[in-house]
Amino acid sequence: MPDLIVAPSAAGPEAAEGLVDRALRRVTGLWRDMAERVAGRTEPEDIAAQMRACLTGKGGEVSARARAAQLAADYRGLKPEERRAFLKILAHFDADPAAVEKAVTAWQNAAEPADRAAAKVALRRALEPPRLKLLTQFTAIPDGVKLLVDLRDDLLRLAEGDPMLSALEADLRGLLASWFDVGFLELRRIDWNSPASLLEKLIRYEAVHRIESWDDLKNRLDSDRRCYAFFHPRMPDEPLIFVEIALVQGLAASVQALLDPDAAPLDPASADTAIFYSINNCQRGLDGIAFGNFLIKRVVEVLGAEFREIKSFATLSPIPGFCRWLSAREEAADATLVSPEEAKALREAAGASGETSGLAALALLLARKDWMSNPATAKAMEPVLTRLVARYLVTEAGRNPKRALDPVAHFHLSNGARVERINWRGDVSGKGLRESCGLMVNYLYDPKAIEENHEAYAGEGKRATSPAVRKLLKG
Repeated sequence: MPDLIVAPSAAGPEAAEGLVDRALRRVTGLWRDMAERVAGRTEPEDIAAQMRACLTGKGGEVSARARAAQLAADYRGLKPEERRAFLKILAHFDADPAAVEKAVTAWQNAAEPADRAAAKVALRRALEPPRLKLLTQFTAIPDGVKLLVDLRDDLLRLAEGDPMLSALEADLRGLLASWFDVGFLELRRIDWNSPASLLEKLIRYEAVHRIESWDDLKNRLDSDRRCYAFFHPRMPDEPLIFVEIALVQGLAASVQALLDPDAAPLDPASADTAIFYSINNCQRGLDGIAFGNFLIKRVVEVLGAEFREIKSFATLSPIPGFCRWLSAREEAADATLVSPEEAKALREAAGASGETSGLAALALLLARKDWMSNPATAKAMEPVLTRLVARYLVTEAGRNPKRALDPVAHFHLSNGARVERINWRGDVSGKGLRESCGLMVNYLYDPKAIEENHEAYAGEGKRATSPAVRKLLKG
């Protein structure tokens, strides 16, 4: 990560410290003043002039920071449609083609190793676009790193089909990947005594199982619960990713039971299993920068040290792509989806004629609002859907034949987990029924097998699977 600390001056550390304090106070004041107003200069020539002024570095470091703060405040004040124009201008501060061509020629003509090494350095410098320097300047102002994360969020939405914006996004992603290396991150536990502003962000960022109220949040932070998050030192109040954990006995099969506000808390000392039931990335601008695998491994270490009786670490995970996949296979009239025996049971449950195919009978039953709560219907559908979920998770792939089709499955398999158990009625909320017909899956993290499972999946696409899930596939 770039050095953001001003070096001491020759006048001595005390004098330098006073100068630094005054400079930072001045820049901070400028930033806050500018951030509170909506900038009026949104014309392209004004924005380009501000960017050039930032790059020239006139007036010294403090002036450069002030200009960067003003430019950042102007960007914050733009309407969404105006931000695209701003980013297009920024993207055009690219490497000089003539300088790159000259550097390439010098490298090609260099004969001696020392000359080639020097030419390579010069070529690398020529290829570096000025916009990188401008982006780096933002890190020196308060909230500057957060600004860059949000700026990439905008780019991810706007860059599709635009080569210049895509190149800018790639530059910014490279910077953020180096600045947000896991070695810079701090793991912190979040509990009910954490600042209210942070707890509000948990409610806002929770996307797996919505937090309905403050009471719901308090229940999730009770004595038999844990919540951990990664933070960056330049974004100390913004969680990057967080995981919610329940300390229980045995594998959890239902998220509704796990989050039941009326259930008495378990004595953590009697727990033998830690269930990771919700993992949330909080900053879309950091998409593609991996934290989750490190977060899970770190939390496993922390919990293992705190609770010696915990022997199993597992998830209770959603299967968000299952219903989409099932619909696509039904539309394709996939004859392998339902066996003759299953088709007969489904037709009987649906009250359909003998000419009705198993796929059609399955579709008829799924269209009924009460199919999950109707005992006869559920009895006919449970073996079919659990088998199909096992197939979806363990054998189905997308464009990359080595990668699991389901994104959550890919995440956990990449991290070395094993597909352990399919849970009928795992999530009977509206979202759970829409996405996965109410089923959930346990992924097991066995510390002794994590690395082996990861290597097998990453290298050969092999998906670690329990005997029970393999049995479902054969059924």
